[in-house]
Amino acid sequence: MQSSPDYRGGSRLFLQPQNGSNMRSPGYVPGRIVPLRPPPPPKTQASAKFNSSGQEAHTTFGFSGDGQNNHAQVIRRRRHKNTLICFGIVSLTFFIILAVVLGISSKYAPDENCPDQNYFLRNWNPGHDANNRVVIRKGDLLRLQSDATVHSITIQGGGKLVFEDDASGSKNITLRTRFILIKDGGALHIGAEKCSYKSKGKIVLYGRSDEEEAVPVFGKKFIGVSPGGTLELHGSQKLSWTLLTKSLNSSGLPAGPYSFERLFSRGLNVRVVDQETAQVIVTEKFDTFSSESESKRLEEFINSLPPGRIVAVAVGDSADRKLLQETRLTIQRLLGSNQVKGLSYRQAWALVSVIGGTNTSCSESTREYENHSTGGKAEAVKVFTTLDGQRFMVKAYSEWKLGKAFSGFSIEAVDGVVLDLMDDVRSWQPGDQIVVASTDYSMYQAEEFTLLPCPECNRFQIKIKETPMYFHMGGITEGLDMRAEVGVLTRNIVIQGEMENACYGNNQCQFFNFDTFGGHIKVSQNFTSVHLSNIELKHMGQQVMGSYPVHFHLCGDVDEVGGYSPATYLDGLSIHHSFSRCVTVHATNGLLIKNTIGYDTLGHCFFLEDGIEQRNTLFHNLGLVTKPGTLLPTDRNNTVCTAMREKVYGNYVPNPATDCMAVSTFWIANPNNHLISNAAAGSQDAGIWYVFHKSSTGESHRLYPDTKSELTPFGIFYNNRVHSNFKAGLFIDKGVKTTNASSEDPREYLCLDNNARFRPHVDADPLKPRVAAIIDSLVSFKNNDHGAWVRGGDIIIINSGFSDNGIGLTFAR
Repeated sequence: MQSSPDYRGGSRLFLQPQNGSNMRSPGYVPGRIVPLRPPPPPKTQASAKFNSSGQEAHTTFGFSGDGQNNHAQVIRRRRHKNTLICFGIVSLTFFIILAVVLGISSKYAPDENCPDQNYFLRNWNPGHDANNRVVIRKGDLLRLQSDATVHSITIQGGGKLVFEDDASGSKNITLRTRFILIKDGGALHIGAEKCSYKSKGKIVLYGRSDEEEAVPVFGKKFIGVSPGGTLELHGSQKLSWTLLTKSLNSSGLPAGPYSFERLFSRGLNVRVVDQETAQVIVTEKFDTFSSESESKRLEEFINSLPPGRIVAVAVGDSADRKLLQETRLTIQRLLGSNQVKGLSYRQAWALVSVIGGTNTSCSESTREYENHSTGGKAEAVKVFTTLDGQRFMVKAYSEWKLGKAFSGFSIEAVDGVVLDLMDDVRSWQPGDQIVVASTDYSMYQAEEFTLLPCPECNRFQIKIKETPMYFHMGGITEGLDMRAEVGVLTRNIVIQGEMENACYGNNQCQFFNFDTFGGHIKVSQNFTSVHLSNIELKHMGQQVMGSYPVHFHLCGDVDEVGGYSPATYLDGLSIHHSFSRCVTVHATNGLLIKNTIGYDTLGHCFFLEDGIEQRNTLFHNLGLVTKPGTLLPTDRNNTVCTAMREKVYGNYVPNPATDCMAVSTFWIANPNNHLISNAAAGSQDAGIWYVFHKSSTGESHRLYPDTKSELTPFGIFYNNRVHSNFKAGLFIDKGVKTTNASSEDPREYLCLDNNARFRPHVDADPLKPRVAAIIDSLVSFKNNDHGAWVRGGDIIIINSGFSDNGIGLTFAR
């Protein structure tokens, strides 16, 4: 069956008129006169069909001319509005897509401040080959991605080595090598000033002093920067050091440690502990084995204690025979004991509980006596919290061992000790190592600790794992700031010497029982760029002249004066367990050393060497536990001074008191340098020693005119702290011997030159104007020997030390 062409699915879509007489004019409405219009143009059949459907609305209603115009305007406005809406939707969609694309691309876009994201770098994974002598030349731009061991690395001619990093800090790269030499346009980068390294990067310098030949100028086991070399090492930022704001006790508890043990003390030994401070406030013994009155006294004693008091009880020998039932019931009722009621002959029993507590607040234990032994301790342990939040453990124990009765108590901090600090230390992380300086006469009371997680700590608190052995002051006493310095030793970039287990060969083993041949960093003149920030140097330095943890060697002006922009600096370094000094500034001017820690080192720590070093700034550095070394007479102690006689004339025997024994945390050989807000927190001899060279010494001798440093104005000296030094806080001294040993003067070159020192009468005090001019404020306390106080800019000499030992002055604000 065929369907009509006018049907679509059986319904009529277009209905054509049968003849023209049925057609009415457009706009016709019955009973209404319409205005005369011109005849419509002729229409084709197709157009007629279209108009009968598509223009149906216009053929149904009639409008005046104005009405049609208004209607057209409405239609146009609607179309314009719809166009704007569509345009807005399209634009919004475009911008959303663009933002998403840019966000995704920016996530993976290289940061131009981060050296490891340089597009031209090539990934480098050399593996482990101790015979591989790597030379990185022009065109070699390498990104180290994984652990590696090589013999040595020389970077030259525009070559570059960069440690790969990760935004999440998940990389962990260790490079072992005998040395790294950077020269002639070569560069080594780990992080950058504007893109600090986030992962863990380590360079281990290995090798023994008796292996292979030394590299000229640099020696062995080093990172060396020659002319044209660039060394940029920048770890994650950390607060370098701060101060305690609350004293740290030897046990970590406010009342200090408590430990007691007694052999054969018959009856019940009792300790009452203050629950707020962990202090033992009552110590008592009740012989309930021999006397009922002692049992009644014990009952009265327990009834007299206020609720909440901590009570610890331990049996000595035996306590049961005269222990009355009423007393047992009192212990059961007030201390929650379940075992006291059955206490028998020579039975070991220990209890720790709280007055007014229940069974859940009571810890107790018993051990049966058999064959002169209880087979171990009856031990009761309970943990409490002090008023300031420190958790502590109270322990009591009792036992028979080989026929002898023991009982004892202990109170100690548990779950770490909380330290309160002056500055925000949120940059310090669990696992970091810190050091707390001594605040006593002995520098050796400085202590190292490991940080624990501490979710309950605020931003000025940390928690340490180990229990302190010494008291560390955390307050200001009579206007004098006695607070201990606290420094963090851990950094995420580590330069470390690989050490032998014991001293060997020609490493001064007659004086040291440990290996002293560590690694070192040496920078020579005409380098291109050197900036080190927030890096850790461990086991660095050697008991070899010129090999120090960080050594600027004959570099001249290293700031803007010398054409370096930005100026050369060391910032936030941690130099610890070093074998020869901390930072040596040798014939170098304009260096900035700030926020750097030098801890547990041999010889002068921050060392200005030849007497010509000027305009260097030491700002907010901390030096502590500066121990004697061997390199210079002034580094040596009594024993080393008299034993090392190779450079004296004839049979001369050095006098330690006048020739040696001057090791100092800050050794300043020219007064035109700036010391601001530093802390010298413990040295074998002096905290800060200004020594005046008559002429340049060492390798600078005769290369420069006489320094006349004793006539040179001092630089800035402001707000420095000095304490816990054996000799003195501050020495302002005349100089060192600048001539070689001879028959006329058999003393060694660079020993202390006591013959040239000031020895004025105390009343005359010609030094007073000079010293007052340079001292703005120097905090000093607990130095073993000399002392003085500075108030209001005046010098008041309490113990001047004017003698053959020189002028020893210590100052305080």
